[in-house]
Amino acid sequence: METYQIELLEPKAKKLLQELVNLKLIKVSTVTSPKNEFKELLAKIRNKKTTLPTLEEITKEVELVRQKRYDKT
Repeated sequence: METYQIELLEPKAKKLLQELVNLKLIKVSTVTSPKNEFKELLAKIRNKKTTLPTLEEITKEVELVRQKRYDKT
């Protein structure tokens, strides 16, 4: 068995595929693309934070992480 991923450009093509399914020549399955899910997740994360952190906030966070890292040694 071979698997193909196709993109329907013409709505009439779906009807043709359905006829092939009815004749039991092919099986049609819908597949969600992980790329789209990733893009949606990125958009969701980006929309949560409306303002970007300032240079001071970034520096403060970096210093805290460094302090935690070096205090353990």
